[in-house]
Amino acid sequence: MAADTGNDGTGNVTEHLRELITRARVVLWDFDGPICRLFAGHKAEGVAEGLVEWLEGRGLHGLLTDSERESLDPHVVLRAVGRRHPGSDLVTELEERLTQEELKATATAMPTAWADPLIRTLVALKLRLAVTTNNSPRVAATYLASRGLTSCFAPHIYGRTQELSHLKPHPHCLNRALRAMGSAPATALMIGDTPSDFLAASEAGVPFLGYARNERKEKLLRGAGATTVVNSLETVLAAARHT
Repeated sequence: MAADTGNDGTGNVTEHLRELITRARVVLWDFDGPICRLFAGHKAEGVAEGLVEWLEGRGLHGLLTDSERESLDPHVVLRAVGRRHPGSDLVTELEERLTQEELKATATAMPTAWADPLIRTLVALKLRLAVTTNNSPRVAATYLASRGLTSCFAPHIYGRTQELSHLKPHPHCLNRALRAMGSAPATALMIGDTPSDFLAASEAGVPFLGYARNERKEKLLRGAGATTVVNSLETVLAAARHT
């Protein structure tokens, strides 16, 4: 069921989604969330703890604050080190360690319900798709290959680089996708599940469709300012099939 009516307040969610899809020529997908739950089996908390232990093993316990150390979010750990040692070998090695953990996670990633058929339907409608993610592009490419979806996106997979200040909410990966695909922001649509996705889309001038698999996710998206949010991609698929 859809969680929002869009800006018009009419309750006609399907029509609003149909309009978003009809206006779009390009759809930019966040990866972990809308396409799959990357850490469904290989837990993100354990990955974050492993990164912290690795830093501590190098005598860098004091590099993180207590809240960063206890965040259980590997991107929080990576960003923190990136802020304090930008462009360093330490950042390069830590980013690669995270990439290797993400690659392990692809083996047990859980496909998001209705994502695969929605992706294929959008391609059938002649929309062009790109991945715009804070995960490694190698990870997104590996997962998409495992689902037989590479041709739906390749070569437009834009993810984390060693320039960590370019992670969303910075619009860098969205802007890369728009430039490469020759798309104006107004003719694109971003599908994301976090406030950072919404903020990046807003900064890039790209219309945004939020996906919230639970009430907590929905509350965070709405708190950031997202006005079009669905609880299931089935709603979007139904709209796409009636465009």
